[in-house]
Amino acid sequence: MLWYALRRLVLALPLLVGITFISFAVIHLAPGEPVDVTGGTMNTKSSAQARQLLREMYGLDQPIAVQYWNWLGRIARLDFGRSFAPDGRPVLHKIGERLPVTLMLNIVELLIIVALAIPIGMASATRQYSVFDKVTTVFVFVGFATPDFWLALLLMILFGVELGWLPISGLRSLNWEYMSGWRQHWDFVSHLVLPILVATFGGLAGFSRYMRQSMLEVIRQDYIQSARAKGLSERVVIGKHALRNAMLPLVTILGLSLPGLIGGSVIVESIFAIPGMGQLMVQAVFERDYPVIMGNLVVVAVLTLVANLLADVAYGLVDPRIRLGGRGRR
Repeated sequence: MLWYALRRLVLALPLLVGITFISFAVIHLAPGEPVDVTGGTMNTKSSAQARQLLREMYGLDQPIAVQYWNWLGRIARLDFGRSFAPDGRPVLHKIGERLPVTLMLNIVELLIIVALAIPIGMASATRQYSVFDKVTTVFVFVGFATPDFWLALLLMILFGVELGWLPISGLRSLNWEYMSGWRQHWDFVSHLVLPILVATFGGLAGFSRYMRQSMLEVIRQDYIQSARAKGLSERVVIGKHALRNAMLPLVTILGLSLPGLIGGSVIVESIFAIPGMGQLMVQAVFERDYPVIMGNLVVVAVLTLVANLLADVAYGLVDPRIRLGGRGRR
């Protein structure tokens, strides 16, 4: 298992280079440049000369291949450069401020989805065509068909504007510093309710359906029927013999779904004004801030590759019969 993990890490390096090269090329080939935003307030006479000076300062006058090679050399030294924004702050500082927020949202979202999707999928599979199964089927269709931004706006209007129960933007209230300890915690949690509810709605629908289908395939196997014929209780048959094998496809889907979770946080963070990487990415795109955009893409790509590696490792842990690596192949 260790040898397999190390080999996957080595193979991930050229994949990461390929991802960054394609992203770098697409970003630079898109219409507009940072100088269009930075030089927008310049007068007409000095505009052309100033734009050229800015292009030379940012290195945008060089071919794309040269720009990418220089950028890759800095990334190898963990130097993400400085933002093209007027503040000129280091990209790592900007990402370091936003990354914990996005990771916290995605981890909480993933834990809620897994904690609810597994029992819902199991109950739907073991009670196929029951009222509960039909209700969850309707929930799945609604979850797949509901856009996140539309659901977010509805919840904001209902719970934030009409009822006034929950805040609709940010992570803290303006008077947060003047609150007592328990009120500060409640204020922080109340700000997370709507974003997490929106983020988990569609994912919960999908994962519960995957779990249901996987469990249906497992409980129809011969060894499940043999376990029942031995007189084992249904709880032992489902919980001990069926659940572990039914979890295998879900583990793989969880690893592959991380890019979708992070991509969904762009919408949620933008709508609810949450200072995370998603909001930072949107701002950087509008400002043509190439270093910040590429820094975000590198972090997201690394997280995705690591998540896929952890999914493969967890695949072997869930089913001990699976042996990964050279020692397991005979």
